[in-house]
Amino acid sequence: MKSINNLLRPNIRNLKPYSSARDEFSGEAAVFLDANENPFNAPFNRYPDPYQRELKKRISKIKEIHEESIFLGNGSDEAIDIAIRAFCEPGKDNIVSISPTYGMYQVSADINNIEVKKVLLTPDFELDAEALLEATDEHTKIIFLCSPNNPTGNCFNPQEVKNVLNGFDGIVVLDEAYIDFAPDKSWLKKLKQYPNLIILQTFSKAWGMAGIRLGMAFAQKEIINVFSKIKYPYNINILTQQKALELLSENDTMGKWVKQLLEERGVLINTLKTKKFVQKVYPTDANFVLLKTPEPKKIYNYLVDRKIIVRDRSNVALCEGCLRITVGTPEENRKLIEALDGLS
Repeated sequence: MKSINNLLRPNIRNLKPYSSARDEFSGEAAVFLDANENPFNAPFNRYPDPYQRELKKRISKIKEIHEESIFLGNGSDEAIDIAIRAFCEPGKDNIVSISPTYGMYQVSADINNIEVKKVLLTPDFELDAEALLEATDEHTKIIFLCSPNNPTGNCFNPQEVKNVLNGFDGIVVLDEAYIDFAPDKSWLKKLKQYPNLIILQTFSKAWGMAGIRLGMAFAQKEIINVFSKIKYPYNINILTQQKALELLSENDTMGKWVKQLLEERGVLINTLKTKKFVQKVYPTDANFVLLKTPEPKKIYNYLVDRKIIVRDRSNVALCEGCLRITVGTPEENRKLIEALDGLS
C-alpha cells in the first residue's frame, strides 16, 4: 500500500493541531488555573481529558488492543468524517462504497465534496471484491465496507474482505457496528497485518448506549495520531466518559443483553416466516431483521397507526419491498407480532 503520509491531504500532513491547556499539562495538581475554567461546580467545571486516557485503558483490556491504536469519537460518524477529511482532497479524490449500506458514508462525502462510487452487492447481498476494486482509480483514497452490513444484516465472506485489503493501496474502512451479534470474529486481531485498515465499532448497539454518542476507531498508531490531530480538542464530554466507564465496569452486562437479543431474534424470524404477507426473511448477523413483502408502505403505516415504528427500506437499492425490524425486548416483540397477526 501507499504510505500514510502519501495518502494524506497535504494540508493535513502539515497541520499543526490546536494545543489545549490539558495538552500542555496532564496529571495531578492542587490548583488548576490554566484553562480559564469556572472554579465552581466540580467536576463538571473542568474540561474533560481530551484523549480519554482512563476510558481507553478500559477499552484496551476488553478489546485486547493497545491504547495507541484507539480513537474515540462522537459516535462512529465522527471517525467516518475525519477519515474522509484526512485522506480525500475535496473536488479531486473519491471513495468507493458498497450499495446498499450505511448512509453516513455518502452524507459525509457530500459534505466534504467527495465523489462516491457505489458498487452494488450481489442479489444475495454478498460482497464482490473484484467489482469493488475495478471501481477504484488513481483518485480513490478510501473504500468503505460495513460487515455485518446495514440494512442487509449479513457478514461478508472474509476472503472477499481480504481480497479488498490486499488489492487496494489506499485506506479500507471496515465498519463493525453490529459485530457483537455476529458469529464471525472481528478483524481487530488482524490490524497489524493490514496497515491500511481502519475498524469502526460503537457503544450504540450491543452496549446499549446510543444516547451517549460514543464510537470507536481502531487502526495503526500512525493513523490514530492523524485522527487525534484533526478532532476537536474536547470531542468526548465528561458525562459520556463517566457513563461509559460505569457500564464497562459491569463486565457481563453486554454479554447477557446480546444473548437475550439473539434468542429473541430467532423467535422473531421464525414467527415472521409464518406470515402470508412475508415473502422472504433474509439471513442476519445483526440485531435486526430484513424482510420482503408485497406492500411495505401499507404495513409500515399500519404499524405506525398502532404506535409501532419499524424502518421502510423499500427505496434502497436491492431492498425493494423491504422492511427492517430491530429486535426489541420480549414485550416489544410480542406487541409487534400481535399487531402483525391482524394482517394475517
